[in-house]
Amino acid sequence: MQSNLQEISDYWREVYSKSIDEYRPFELSAEFKRFASIFSPGRSYLYIVNLHNFKLEFISDSVAQFVNKKVSEIRLEDLLKTVLPEELVHIQLKGKVVSDFYTRYLSKAEVLQYKNMFTYRMTDKDGQVISMLYQAIPLSVHESGTPEHVLCIQTDVSHLKVTSTTDVSFLHLEGGRNYLNVDVQCGYFDAHLHESKSKNLTELFTNREKEIVGYFAKGLNADQIANRLCVSPHTVKTHRRNLLKKGDCTNTTELVAKCLTNGIISPV
Repeated sequence: MQSNLQEISDYWREVYSKSIDEYRPFELSAEFKRFASIFSPGRSYLYIVNLHNFKLEFISDSVAQFVNKKVSEIRLEDLLKTVLPEELVHIQLKGKVVSDFYTRYLSKAEVLQYKNMFTYRMTDKDGQVISMLYQAIPLSVHESGTPEHVLCIQTDVSHLKVTSTTDVSFLHLEGGRNYLNVDVQCGYFDAHLHESKSKNLTELFTNREKEIVGYFAKGLNADQIANRLCVSPHTVKTHRRNLLKKGDCTNTTELVAKCLTNGIISPV
């Protein structure tokens, strides 16, 4: 595990740190801190990382629910150590695709327009294995075109019955083009390859299908959903079959995970 963590750290520093020649702190305003208190309720936390040296310039107090360490002493390495060992190889590949997307594929003007999302599993401070949704949004861009300060939001989504996937999604914050469910196995971002494979589930699913996915995420079965919607269980099962086919999924757990990173269902 230690070697994997070092490989991830070395790669990030090679890609980001060498492009950001000096340390510039992020200017934290009172408004931002208020924002942080609003958007990290319950089982979630957020932080700002400076990609020059990977210093955490801000971290919400709610991180104490996940890491058994004083908030003031927590470093990025401590957060990485909570990731399950078997997840680290996927985290490394996701990191490569994410960095390639922001530093090579996007223009400098486009960097602030996208956030990236994926799921993974970790062990919390009580030793429980939980599923997390990771969302990262660049806050500033270096003159080289490399993201400099990044806001990261981590949310416990275990209640949604999701599993981690080998995909990462890039969502445009202003309604532009999305790149969804990008497979990371190749270790780089290929727009043409992923455009042919990716499916925009938001467009593929009907409003009723999205509603049914929401109920699946809450752990309801076909009979329970049928009672909620005043339809027959057979109708719900037909919707489920169609959803799995459209989403290219083998089960509802995988379906819910994809819908989460596509923004179809909420993490809370």
